[in-house]
Amino acid sequence: PLPPPDAKMQQFISKLMQQMTPEEKIGQLNLVSVGFTVTGPVVSEGVDAKIAKGLVGGVLNTFTPVAARKLQEMAVSQSRLHIPLILGFDVIHGHRTILPIPLGLAATWDMPAIERGAHIAGQEAAADGINWVYSPMVDIARDPRWGRVAEGAGEDPYLGSQIARAMVHGYQGPTNDMTRPDNVMACLKHFALYGAVEAGRDYNTTDMSRQRMYNEYLPPYKAAVDAGVGSVMSSFNDVNGIPATANKWLMTDLLRKQWGFLGFVATDYTAINELEAHGLGDDKKVSELALNAGIDMDMVGEIFLNNLAKNVKEGTVKQADVDQACRRVLEAKYRLGLFQDPYRGVSEARAKQVLMQPAFVQAARDIARRSLVLLKNDNQTLPLKNTANIAVIGPLADRPLDMIGNWSGAGDGKQAISILQGIKNVGGATIRVTYA
Repeated sequence: PLPPPDAKMQQFISKLMQQMTPEEKIGQLNLVSVGFTVTGPVVSEGVDAKIAKGLVGGVLNTFTPVAARKLQEMAVSQSRLHIPLILGFDVIHGHRTILPIPLGLAATWDMPAIERGAHIAGQEAAADGINWVYSPMVDIARDPRWGRVAEGAGEDPYLGSQIARAMVHGYQGPTNDMTRPDNVMACLKHFALYGAVEAGRDYNTTDMSRQRMYNEYLPPYKAAVDAGVGSVMSSFNDVNGIPATANKWLMTDLLRKQWGFLGFVATDYTAINELEAHGLGDDKKVSELALNAGIDMDMVGEIFLNNLAKNVKEGTVKQADVDQACRRVLEAKYRLGLFQDPYRGVSEARAKQVLMQPAFVQAARDIARRSLVLLKNDNQTLPLKNTANIAVIGPLADRPLDMIGNWSGAGDGKQAISILQGIKNVGGATIRVTYA
């Protein structure tokens, strides 16, 4: 599991927090969106000024060495206490070098290959300016109507648990030494039971007995916690009538007290704001509910930034609990080595050397090969013969973009080879290919 903060870390963070104003502490809980990829309905405004005032703790959706260094430089040179940012991104199945979708990775049943794939993704993300990845997604899914089945490991809690462990170790390293510049912090998601929503309708309710929960749906989350995952993302759904992002039983009693999780919890995109759609109250009320439930970082919604000071003043939230959330975020930054080197060695030269290097591309190809499952092979049709007439049928056969799969983040479909082109490349002049 994630080791507890040592005396040196505690002393450093305590000294830093003694210098922080209440507003700066709340600022560490504010995660904003800037950059190339919009993954939700809101894009943060006035980010530069907020970073300079110490009112931003992290940024998501920005990558490349130039962009990452620019943001980090703002934080460490313009803010009063020079606290670095944590920089997050959705690295779901590879970063620049794209791996099979997570459901395809699960089909390999090959834990060393899956761990290797996560480490490749982490190395590339780190070289591209990212230090925090929103993966692994370990939600057990048994209803094919749910639109995010492809992002997880499927229906089996044992397999899902093994994959969760392998991916955490791939991203963070087998000893969870995240100060290494080629390791990143993983973020377990979506806590919890996101894949069990009624009728497969995203964000819907999940109504489940504790027995089924513990036996069939919670094991992969616990496996990731036991492996030492550094952070957790709350889910959008409610669990037995209480939205996960306001669910103290989930975020505090289960995650921290029962399982001993020592990292920090961030919401999904504007999940605190969406508590209002669940009928839990206005901005001020949902701010109170989320913080008291155990949420440490507010993704994009800025509910904490605009309301926690009022909550503390009115006595609905304790300053000590705000301090605890701030401490957890600062501990994550310390674990990543950001106070020693805010840039973590990021440079254009390093990115050029690391991203899509031949060894990574070859490894991705090997993992993809392992993920293929042959169900039927009548008359030994496969492998195809180099002298055959081959018909390739279907609109996806000639679409390189679709080859990199959904939720492929920084992947570039223009670099992919379509099935049709791949068959032509291998067969050459010895085969005749007809496409329809």
